[in-house]
Amino acid sequence: MRQLTYVDGGGVEWREADEPRLQGDGEALVRPVAVATCDLDLWITRGRIPVGGSLPAGHEGVAEVVETGEAVAGVQPGDLVSVPFQVACGECATCAAGHTGNCERVGRMATYGIPIGENYGGFLSDRVRVPFADAMLLPIGEGVEPAAVASLSDNIPDAWRAVGPQLEANPGAEVLICAGAGSIAVYAAAIALAMGASGVDFAGGAAGERARAEELGANLLDAEFPERLGPYPVVVDHSAVHEGLACALRSTAPDGTCTITAIYFEPSSPVPLLEMYTKGVQVATGRVHARPAMDPVLELVRDGRLRPERVTAETAAWEDAPEAVAGHEGKLVVTRG
Repeated sequence: MRQLTYVDGGGVEWREADEPRLQGDGEALVRPVAVATCDLDLWITRGRIPVGGSLPAGHEGVAEVVETGEAVAGVQPGDLVSVPFQVACGECATCAAGHTGNCERVGRMATYGIPIGENYGGFLSDRVRVPFADAMLLPIGEGVEPAAVASLSDNIPDAWRAVGPQLEANPGAEVLICAGAGSIAVYAAAIALAMGASGVDFAGGAAGERARAEELGANLLDAEFPERLGPYPVVVDHSAVHEGLACALRSTAPDGTCTITAIYFEPSSPVPLLEMYTKGVQVATGRVHARPAMDPVLELVRDGRLRPERVTAETAAWEDAPEAVAGHEGKLVVTRG
């Protein structure tokens, strides 16, 4: 079968790979039909993250189920499903607690299409094997376009965990998003507005992300980060720069929450710990546990409150995937019939 593959130095090419086979009666084989690039893929294509020789590409996508093991009850051939980027059994104590990114039954950080942890292949392939099919696969249902929810595997749930639970606990709260390059900040703005935030202020970010956030209804602040804004009860830092992180932390209201969705590869500048301590600021960072967060996001889409396709910046046909992935600048969705 063909599999789109990242190679060291930023290249992307089709390569032949072994056809996956079912390895247990609880597994499924799927055929990806809509695959999105993740914010992390931008860094891979620019050579910022080495891939160790080669890496199957793609970890966000919707697929058609083509084969299931005898014990699979939740999906059947022909179903369109979202496939979480993290591999998880759904039954161990860690998964039962909602921490599917740290499943006890697979290797550490077992994922699709990411150059860290145990790798299970990539979604820009003819076929993908999914272990623990009943726990992992989420049918998207009728009326939902696969391309609209291609990013339901990772980036959209990552955005939801930064604003969704916070707005459920504090309905109508104001939200500040400190943005950088990538789609998660824009998804966070869209979800916050869909959930009834009284306002979403969007600071920083690249030109494309700022334009899409404004189209969605966010209020644009300066592209450069000041020392502080706000205060805001709900803050998201997706800036990935020290100035943005410091601004986000200082702008969090007393007893407010700041969720850091950005990845900082280098040590951060000193953070305002005394101010955070005296205000009782709650800070969360770390990888999203994608599978539990996919359900509330899909509910927003099915209700018509959230239209994630409005965040998509570029589209491409399957045969054009190598050129599109190698040259993309914003959220890209690759589709095939």
